[in-house]
Amino acid sequence: MSQYQTATEGTPGNPLVRSLVPLIVDAGIPIASYYVLSDGFGLGTVAALGWSSVVPALRTVWGLVRSRAVNGLALLMLVVNVVGLATSVVAGDARLMMAKDSAVSSTVGIVILLSLRSRRPLMTAGLKPWVTKGSPAGNAAWDRLLASSERFRRAERRFSAIWGGALLTECVLKVVGAYTLPVHTMVWLGTVLTVVFILLAMVIAGGSCAEPMEKMVKAESERAAGAASGAATGPAQDAKNAAYAAAGAPAAAVGSAE
Repeated sequence: MSQYQTATEGTPGNPLVRSLVPLIVDAGIPIASYYVLSDGFGLGTVAALGWSSVVPALRTVWGLVRSRAVNGLALLMLVVNVVGLATSVVAGDARLMMAKDSAVSSTVGIVILLSLRSRRPLMTAGLKPWVTKGSPAGNAAWDRLLASSERFRRAERRFSAIWGGALLTECVLKVVGAYTLPVHTMVWLGTVLTVVFILLAMVIAGGSCAEPMEKMVKAESERAAGAASGAATGPAQDAKNAAYAAAGAPAAAVGSAE
């Protein structure tokens, strides 16, 4: 059983929502819990990172126990939190604390880029639900294209490459800024850089990868539906021809009757 099936099995509601469940559980909850614990409850960085690591750690162990497969996204979030914990321990000044956040972004970017060598790039977990709209026909079309279309596979890998590259570029700029610009400038500029690069990645990856893939999935779904319709009408037409033949109607009459 795949990780996708395990995570969404028995989940009621819209297929798109079911498709997004792994992304929400593996990435959304750990990130949100960190900010809630640190900003909302006033926990220190180490404590917030530690507690927000619980869900991805449990998800990673659960995946190994149940399906003997590594949950890539949950493992990534766990690694990110461990890196954040390690850098928080050695961070003793404001500039190093800001550089620490960049180290977390760089870890995510590097892992995403390394995943390009695997059968399923890491960002596919978020890409597939939007391309297929979570529908069974869309998911089936995705699987067929992934197996048969090199253009489709290139677009899937390029999507993750764009996101990984954007995160690494953001990391480099924030580290340079942390040690060359005034601290009070980087406090707000760091957030601006993060938002800008996320938006850039969304626009570039969406226009060059997600939208073409969505069109390919739609065309493949329509092709499959047409083929299934043709296969269904074939036996019906044969039955009509047989009925005409049994009634003694000539072949020309069969054609004109249609």
